[in-house]
Amino acid sequence: MVARPSSDARRAALRTLAVALPCGALGASLVLLAAGKTWMRGTAAFGQGHLAVHATGGQTTALPGALALVGLAALVAVFAVRRVGRYLVSALLTLSGLGVIVAVLARHGDTGAVDDAAATATGLTHATATHTAATSWPLVCALGGLLLLVAGLLALRYGHAWPAMSSRYDRAGGKRPARVRAAAAAPAVDPDRAEDLWKALDRGEDPTQGG
Repeated sequence: MVARPSSDARRAALRTLAVALPCGALGASLVLLAAGKTWMRGTAAFGQGHLAVHATGGQTTALPGALALVGLAALVAVFAVRRVGRYLVSALLTLSGLGVIVAVLARHGDTGAVDDAAATATGLTHATATHTAATSWPLVCALGGLLLLVAGLLALRYGHAWPAMSSRYDRAGGKRPARVRAAAAAPAVDPDRAEDLWKALDRGEDPTQGG
């Protein structure tokens, strides 16, 4: 017989769930938000003047945004699977957060995207941006990745005790199907009484089959 978790263990699992869900959802939202914001600014020489140019997170690297979507899907899928599947999905969520952090750090200070913006703005293939400066949005993106990572680690450690979408169908002592309840409530048929035989036939039962 499988031992049921204690009430303290269930409360602890619900507390970690209450932390992991907001962390994962907020983390993915921050990454997706930051991906559309300016990560690098600069200027491009054009004639006797300069043009202001910039590059967004998505132009710098598309990886964080893609990983945020994967992490968000994994966060939802945690509740749709069990046992080994839940560990695998939790690991995917963890790796998504870690991947976002690594991608942001790897491209931090990279001027490739803003150089491309300078070339596009001036129409000169080899134009580069000058006076470049990074914004704080890459840090926001990395923070989102960290929150995804925290959600994944919590899922790996405590996810086995979290409820599943289909758990209400597996509760011990749950209600029996209507057909079983009807069969259990049906009165016994006396084969020597004609009215019992007719009533059994009306219920769709075979009065010739013994209980």
